[in-house]
Amino acid sequence: MDAATDPKTALAALRDFCARGLGPELAGRFVDLARPGFALTEAAPGETGHSRFGGRAMLEPGTPWPMCEGVPLSLFAVLDTDALAPWLDGVLPAGTGLLNFFYLDVESERHDPGAWEPFSRYGPTDPRLSRVVAARSAYAVAAEAPARSTVFGTVEWAVTPGFAFPDVWDPAWDTLDLGPDAGDTARAMPDVFVLDRLPGWKERPGALDSEDIAFGRPEFPTGSAPLVPSGDDPNDYHHLLQLGPYAEWLIGGDGGWMHWSIPTDALRAGDFGRAVPTPDYW
Repeated sequence: MDAATDPKTALAALRDFCARGLGPELAGRFVDLARPGFALTEAAPGETGHSRFGGRAMLEPGTPWPMCEGVPLSLFAVLDTDALAPWLDGVLPAGTGLLNFFYLDVESERHDPGAWEPFSRYGPTDPRLSRVVAARSAYAVAAEAPARSTVFGTVEWAVTPGFAFPDVWDPAWDTLDLGPDAGDTARAMPDVFVLDRLPGWKERPGALDSEDIAFGRPEFPTGSAPLVPSGDDPNDYHHLLQLGPYAEWLIGGDGGWMHWSIPTDALRAGDFGRAVPTPDYW
């Protein structure tokens, strides 16, 4: 992780960048939509850390392996939140440690055939197909996956902090006050109104350039929004992890990005049992 820039300095630079095109007041409200996130890219040889795709789960002794109707879930990723903590102040409890992301594998060539029955009955966004399990770093040990659970090859991640803004279709745009001078067209397409006034947006301070992203906000290339449980407001959820395709695993047949999200109040309380899968297929 790049420790040269602390989050307060990075956020101030982002506000200054936005103020040049939007003015200080609108820039301040717009930047309030940003959430700290982390680009996850393949680590160079010799880089170490606990954040990775695949490999073995890191669990505290005695923690049961998560199951769905007798079929073991598969470990997809591990995040070391202790390493991310300086950028996540107030977002999750101190000492959360490692987060293990499990899901029912029905996509890889090595998936268990029995996984299709619960998957087809519940659908890809059902919480019973997924689990996020925290483990305190000082107590976590590598856990052997049970039979029928897919073990993916390990891809160690380098972690780069920054700030994520809402995707085009994210309902978070509905919460942005554009000010009294904005017309009907601007209010109908606030993302276009704002980003048209920010030339060089891709080169902004703190930009995240990766398909794999921890925390921040999700991206949904299909033009949807987070598919949270029916009746819930997506604005009450916080993004946990976005995974693009890997050599051993391609979500949704043609493609897609996998996501996990959690109610913000549950995240702040460390209640990861309320995390839900919010995948995006195309």
